Amino acid sequence: MQHKILIVEDEEIIRLGLQDNFELENYIVETAADGEEAIAKADSFLPHLVILDLMIPKKSGFEVCRVIRKKHPECFIIMLTAKTEETSKVAGLEMGADDYVTKPFSILELLARVKAFLRRTETVSQPEPAPQTSDAIDFADIHLDFKKYEATKAGIPLEMSAREFQILKYFWQHRGEVVLREDLLTDIWGYTPDNMPSTRTIDNHIVNLRKKLEDDQTNPKIIVSIRGAGYKFDA
Repeated sequence: MQHKILIVEDEEIIRLGLQDNFELENYIVETAADGEEAIAKADSFLPHLVILDLMIPKKSGFEVCRVIRKKHPECFIIMLTAKTEETSKVAGLEMGADDYVTKPFSILELLARVKAFLRRTETVSQPEPAPQTSDAIDFADIHLDFKKYEATKAGIPLEMSAREFQILKYFWQHRGEVVLREDLLTDIWGYTPDNMPSTRTIDNHIVNLRKKLEDDQTNPKIIVSIRGAGYKFDA
């Protein structure tokens, strides 16, 4: 399967450089220089992954992220941010981005990150032998369909990213066990011990999942924190 990547970057040198590198890796690449073009390209091109600079004209990267996440929940989104933009990273993750890379970045690191994401594009939809998991599961008043990327709570549709489906599928496969943050970064994000980032990325995703799944996110019953370790999925 030849994956499609949309690169959204207003600086021409960076945009063309990224395009050349990803095309050399045999990806199908489209580019956009502003937010309006990015949304239009996402609708027509239907990329598997978007590399999205936050500081772009016409529509901000945050708005582009929000729109793409809503219209194309199966698409992965990697933000490009400045090193000092900690609040932007958090806001982008809350908007539905799956990960971020800080500028200046290593093209080899970005390529590795993209490959790790795209290796997992099929894993969410692949059925697993019972009892570990299945294409669709139900617990409490939640319904998750890993094949169709659909989720509901009490019959009301939930907006969920591909990364959030992956996290929940992983939790379901390990329900009742303590899942370390490092396990998630390794098994879901594809990091290795020698390039492990801060676990803040994990915590932000868990906060967003609790907002969607829990009746009371201040007193979570489904994704329970285990102090000093990680989380336990109690469904």
